[in-house]
Amino acid sequence: MLTTDKNSPALATQKFRNPDFTAKGDERATVSLTKLDTLWVNTGTLCNITCENCYIFSSPTNDDLQYFTATELQSLIDEIKTQKLATREIGFTGGEPFMNPQMNEMIKMALSHGFEVLVLTNATQPLLRPNVKQELLKIKREFGDKLTLRVSLDHHSAEYHDKERGLGNFTKALEGIDWLSQNGFKLNIAARSIWNEDETTARDAFAALFKARNYQIDAYSGAELVIFPEMDEQVDVPEITTECWDILGLDPTDIMCASSRMVVHRKGEDNMKIVPCTLIAFDEEFDMGTSLKQSLTANGGNFKGGAVKLNHQHCAKFCVLGGGSCSA
Repeated sequence: MLTTDKNSPALATQKFRNPDFTAKGDERATVSLTKLDTLWVNTGTLCNITCENCYIFSSPTNDDLQYFTATELQSLIDEIKTQKLATREIGFTGGEPFMNPQMNEMIKMALSHGFEVLVLTNATQPLLRPNVKQELLKIKREFGDKLTLRVSLDHHSAEYHDKERGLGNFTKALEGIDWLSQNGFKLNIAARSIWNEDETTARDAFAALFKARNYQIDAYSGAELVIFPEMDEQVDVPEITTECWDILGLDPTDIMCASSRMVVHRKGEDNMKIVPCTLIAFDEEFDMGTSLKQSLTANGGNFKGGAVKLNHQHCAKFCVLGGGSCSA
């Protein structure tokens, strides 16, 4: 069952502590990996802007996750093939991926090995540098729609987008989307539900914006316009128990960590680390090893035979209750 008690602050402080049981003593839910469909690569936490509510605290000065390298990516691709993991997609997130000087090299590497590629970007200055655009156009000509760029456009209005990302950034994002659209790139948009706007109203407004700017994006497709649930670690959320799947009518195989993992390289660490998903990059208790092979059998703490114990607020708020997933 959902285990929450708004009248018990003491209980709230005990949540997400025990990997096996909730604060009320119920058995914690787990999610097993059914197939590594998407491997996420965090390219580094450096970003050209500072957002008001960035879940990973990216900024122009935060390099807590160092730049990922093409050499590291090649080792993961080799392991995917050796382990026969049947991975379909490699996703790149950050920070702003196009801050990473090896970004286009890594995109081309992944595509050349037959993977689909999804890049999460704010589509502003780092992407619009002439050399980056030139390389992207070459990649587009060679690989076409195997490459998708998902642009962060938090709201359909400048007022609310800029509240999150800084004055003028709505206009800058549209400039980047204009260029990508005019050059035929496959595009998705990532928005946020932070302003309590109902989804129908939001999608209608985005549809009008896309039509006005001639973007070939379906605002009513959950894959082409992703509206993410908001995350705030200061807000009390329920813990998820084994009974929740039936109560909520959910299938654990639909949760993000049933089909994806993320790799990070923290500053000062010798090796990259495999973590369950894009949302938990810094919590070392969720480290699954330094290789994909190790992650498949991770045991102890928050893992059992590679299955993830949903022992984090983001597991509950974003994935289970919010229905969020970073993959398409």
